[in-house]
Amino acid sequence: MLQQTPSKFSIKLYNIATNIRYRLEASVAISMLNLARLLPVQTALSFMDKITGFVGPRTSRQKLALKNVALAFPEKSEEEREEIVSQMWSNMSRLGAEYIFLDKISKYDPENPDNGNIEVIGTDIFLDLMENPRPFIVFTMHAGNFELLPIVSQKYGLSVSALFRPPNNPYIAKKIFSARGAHVDDLVPSTAGAAWTLAHKLDQNGGVGMLVDQKFDKRGADTTFFGHKVRTNPLLAKLARQYECDVFPARCIRLPEGRFRIELEPAIDIPKNADGVVDINATCQLLNDKVEDWVREYPGQWQWFHDRWNIKHTL
Repeated sequence: MLQQTPSKFSIKLYNIATNIRYRLEASVAISMLNLARLLPVQTALSFMDKITGFVGPRTSRQKLALKNVALAFPEKSEEEREEIVSQMWSNMSRLGAEYIFLDKISKYDPENPDNGNIEVIGTDIFLDLMENPRPFIVFTMHAGNFELLPIVSQKYGLSVSALFRPPNNPYIAKKIFSARGAHVDDLVPSTAGAAWTLAHKLDQNGGVGMLVDQKFDKRGADTTFFGHKVRTNPLLAKLARQYECDVFPARCIRLPEGRFRIELEPAIDIPKNADGVVDINATCQLLNDKVEDWVREYPGQWQWFHDRWNIKHTL
């Protein structure tokens, strides 16, 4: 049976409906954040935590998150999986509210590292990169408050171009971009031309920051994640092959009482083939393995509602 092609009118109607939905979603989200801004930081974060704890499990993302946790941790009980997803919603609520408090939660001074709410592991690597300028890549995942990584890098005088994927909702994306832009000098949306922008940064002996745990399309490298097949963005591996630069794992861990730990690990050994050229697939697998190790350590801080295994269509 032939499938009918949508008419121009139906496409226009769909676009109008989508835009209305985006506006409503953004209006509610921004109104909640504006209300939270009137409260003390920790009170506001607890307030948003309670709201998201109620709303999150009632969204379509809950089912996907639980399915993802089951794929990653088949050995865990249903109660344990639900607890992981509950912790995820808590982390997400705080992350969302923290955009309006970045100036208050990002207090870190390399000269006085104990006078703030952020502790840093790997300060020697930050200092080395500052004192010996060279192209480098830092990769991380969607966990804790990953927005703090480029902010802390700037505290050490490092210029890092941070690649990010804007939210689908353009009105929320604009709000987040504005909040990020006030604290991070160089944000690169993952749109056409992003690869060239990052390459130019490396050409200038600068740094590039990338999130490597998102779903990618059919052009991605064939890899596994928690033992299941996934496609992985090969951009980092291709840049590492072109520039032969250091690649550092880094992550942010959310700690109790509004504190954070930033961990910058030593450069990883990039896999190469028999000809001495960077092996794209093996490098992508190495990134996945590192992210998997991180997620296993703090599963409640990762964003399980990303369709990493492309299973949404099966739900």
